[in-house]
Amino acid sequence: MSAESQSRQFRIHGMDCAEEVTVLKRAIGPLVGGESSLSFDVLNGKMTIAAGPTVVSTADVLHAVARTGMQAELWADRVVQPETSGTWEWWGKTILTALSASSIVVGILLEIVSAGGLQAAFVLKTDGAPWQAKVFYGLAALAGAWSVIPKAWYAARRLQPDMNLLMTVAVAGAIAIGEWFEAAAVAFLFSLSLLLESWSVGRARRAVAALMQIAPPMARVLRENGSTEEIAPDQVSVGATLVVKPGEKIPLDGRVKEGESDVNQAPITGESQPVIKKPGDDVFAGTINGDGALQIESTKPSTDTTLAKIIRMISAAQSRRGPSEQWVEKFARIYTPVVMLLAAVVFLIPTLAFGRDISIWFYRALVLLVIACPCALVISTPVSIVAGLTAAARQGVLIKGGVYLEAPAYLNAIALDKTGTLTAGRPQVVEIVPLSGHDERELIERAAGMEQHSEHPIARAVLDYAAAHDITPSKTANFQVIKGKGATATFGDREFWLGSHRYLEERGQETDEIHQRLESMSGLGRTVVVVGHDQHVCGLIALADEVRPGIRKTLDDLRAAGIKHLIMLTGDNRPTAEAIAKETGVDEFLAELLPEDKVAAVEALVSKYERVAMVGDGVNDAPALARATIGIAMGSAGTDAAIETADIALMSDDLTRLPWLIRHSRRTLTIIRQNIAFSLAVKALFVVLTLIGISSLWGAIAADTGASLLVIFNGLRLLAITKAEE
Repeated sequence: MSAESQSRQFRIHGMDCAEEVTVLKRAIGPLVGGESSLSFDVLNGKMTIAAGPTVVSTADVLHAVARTGMQAELWADRVVQPETSGTWEWWGKTILTALSASSIVVGILLEIVSAGGLQAAFVLKTDGAPWQAKVFYGLAALAGAWSVIPKAWYAARRLQPDMNLLMTVAVAGAIAIGEWFEAAAVAFLFSLSLLLESWSVGRARRAVAALMQIAPPMARVLRENGSTEEIAPDQVSVGATLVVKPGEKIPLDGRVKEGESDVNQAPITGESQPVIKKPGDDVFAGTINGDGALQIESTKPSTDTTLAKIIRMISAAQSRRGPSEQWVEKFARIYTPVVMLLAAVVFLIPTLAFGRDISIWFYRALVLLVIACPCALVISTPVSIVAGLTAAARQGVLIKGGVYLEAPAYLNAIALDKTGTLTAGRPQVVEIVPLSGHDERELIERAAGMEQHSEHPIARAVLDYAAAHDITPSKTANFQVIKGKGATATFGDREFWLGSHRYLEERGQETDEIHQRLESMSGLGRTVVVVGHDQHVCGLIALADEVRPGIRKTLDDLRAAGIKHLIMLTGDNRPTAEAIAKETGVDEFLAELLPEDKVAAVEALVSKYERVAMVGDGVNDAPALARATIGIAMGSAGTDAAIETADIALMSDDLTRLPWLIRHSRRTLTIIRQNIAFSLAVKALFVVLTLIGISSLWGAIAADTGASLLVIFNGLRLLAITKAEE
């Protein structure tokens, strides 16, 4: 397969908003078989051409982009490529805007000197501007419109008017009727507006790029001879041993080999409290080690860490635009040509039909062209979406696009998996019943002695209980596994066994009293391990998958947030499901479900409540997650799986993020609507002022620039949101 027939990515210089994306779609789409083959990441200035049957050379793509007034180059293969302060996109625009502003100041001073004072120059308007002032006003207009003119020319050639063409026509028209100062002011203020737009996108880019900086630049690798060497994380091989001292950041994802320490995982999961890490526990790049030294086995290369995936996911999310952003784009496409037509009508009808002054109505038509500029409207939504996605990531909530950021605001019902979602997903010993003269310690010593040979979750729970209570597992001999039933082992000179209720029945050692006790424990949703020998049953160990702390309050918070129905879906048996449902307070539960049954249950919910979220572990619940309006994955099945499977991932397994997510979604929508309403209101006001002859060119563009600045800062407020402020 040739390089041209594969998926390709390009860095687009000058792509800062949806308006430029629209231009690129029109220019590149026909070359690659349609706009559906294109995707854009405004946050990082990236354009992706999907592999397809239509083959176009890279040179043709670069040439087509150049015709639009933007520049392209092949994308460098790196995790993130934030716009830096040394690029032409920022400094070039800043220099041109500053040149335009200073030229206007010089022009004004020359007018004042020529007219003999400020009042004579701008109030009485005794004479036109001197030619020296016009030169500087012309320079100001040229500097302000320098980056706009190529784009305007492209739009004019294709008969597809955009804001660049509107501004260029307005500036040229003002010069044509002798309004040199107005022309310069319009060009400067429009250039300032574009600079603000570039700054706002850069602000969001830096917020995401800051995530990458939480990983340390060097990793300390332990060599075979016992020495350590500091190298860049991208040079560390999988399987290498890393040494992380107290207080240092962990450079790569890995698994603890030696040591114990509390690790601050807030940069990745949003958890407010440090988490104790022991040998065998996983750790993430960018998290902060506490007071203990750790030796960590690297499990992933630097480009595949959870942190790197988070950054890539946030960047990719920009191409998945939500309904609000799509509406703004469609509206702007219609709005711009309609206002251009209105401007033509405002000029032609009064002058041709009623014989009014041509220069006055031509000027008003130019003001309408300036009003038509959709800058504030176009930028209002993407800035809010980027800020909302980044703020959520800081809280350990990864959202895969604007469409999924808006969706939680409309949810009516939520389906929750039991194991690993409502519960911790890890069984724990909750009751010990010694029998036949044995005591609790002896029972756990024997059980732990046999379970230490197993990797089963129940075995791990028994061993954890023994460790927590300083109980040393007894030494075993002749250990044997009875597949699907239990195990046997010799302690001293006597053989003991461990197994399920069914195994007890098979051995024929069950009494009526033990049967009733086992049935009672099982009815509470507990799993029971029986320990005995050939003479009698030594005791019972009950285990339960305990519900997450504070889950009932979380579900109450979801109801308070407007969720009408909460249902638990599980493949577990009905008694266990009923016990968990009663403890958590869900509205309904369905038990003993196969994966296809969960899908059917979600479909039934969608038909009844329309907008439904499914919360699961990201792997076993994948079909149901896909069928729901939005799928929300817990990180319990492994962070990678959580990121890849669902539309939204809760990195810290913290269900309290669900009410936060719904409120955050609604807050984001509120800000988007505020921005859209404000932008349109400003334009409507200036249309009226223009028609009655009050507005001016520079006043209109100043209002539009001010509106752009206000909606930018309003959207960026989302970056400051924290869970504590809820």
